[in-house]
Amino acid sequence: MEYALTLENVTKEYKDFKLDHINIYLPKGCIMGFIGENGAGKSTTIKLIMDLVNRDEGKITILGKDNKKELNSIKENIGVVMDELCFPENLNIKEINTVMKKVYKTWNEDKFYHFIQRFSLSKDKSIKEYSRGMKMKLSIAVALSHDSKILILDEATSGLDPIVREEILDIFLEFIQDESNSIFVSSHIISDLEKICDYITFIHKGKIVFSESKDDLLDKYGILKCTEEEFPNINSSAVKGVRKNKFGMEALVLKDEIEGNYVIDKADIEDIMIFYIKEQMI
Repeated sequence: MEYALTLENVTKEYKDFKLDHINIYLPKGCIMGFIGENGAGKSTTIKLIMDLVNRDEGKITILGKDNKKELNSIKENIGVVMDELCFPENLNIKEINTVMKKVYKTWNEDKFYHFIQRFSLSKDKSIKEYSRGMKMKLSIAVALSHDSKILILDEATSGLDPIVREEILDIFLEFIQDESNSIFVSSHIISDLEKICDYITFIHKGKIVFSESKDDLLDKYGILKCTEEEFPNINSSAVKGVRKNKFGMEALVLKDEIEGNYVIDKADIEDIMIFYIKEQMI
């Protein structure tokens, strides 16, 4: 299998946090969602991918190239959208176009203005007059207007209203129609990722809990409901998280390992993440 992005045993240690030998493999032509609670290591991982901070151990490749030694050779092929706009706020669209033409050899002015029109962004207003949603749309327009083969997105839909988020998700799905393109997207909005992602990677306290096909995850896990008296009879190795409510017990379980006649509801990706985190806290 050909990978658009790989992280192998990547480690970064700070005084009070350690990203601990993480492994991530994003197949080419796919979208991977990157989830985890605040402080889990998502932003640190993205900074390491973009070589904005130095890793202590491990190897990272983007489009088959080492991200330290060969990043300049593939910068035309990487579209990056961070949770904050990286342009001076006194610039307008025309001025950003002029700057980007000097930054990227493959800058496509026609494509850029196509997205500006599609996103209904004013060409004359300065960026400081834009809403957060407009700024995110501008960042995405820039990321898609050169020869991007992979998008690296950090909270690109955070804080946006549902209509704008849906519009942006549609753009991502259009981008991925070209099977040579790939997306790595970090987000707190798990429902967005569940709509578009092929793979989900979950990081918790600096360690990868799982990195799997979304469909496999949704097929594998379920929410088992039972009374407190019944719970001790459940196969403990199948239970990945548990919580008590006024009606009894709910547990995140591996469905194939459960024996007996129990009610097992579907689990979505957010359920899986929350149950795992709660189990770690017990």
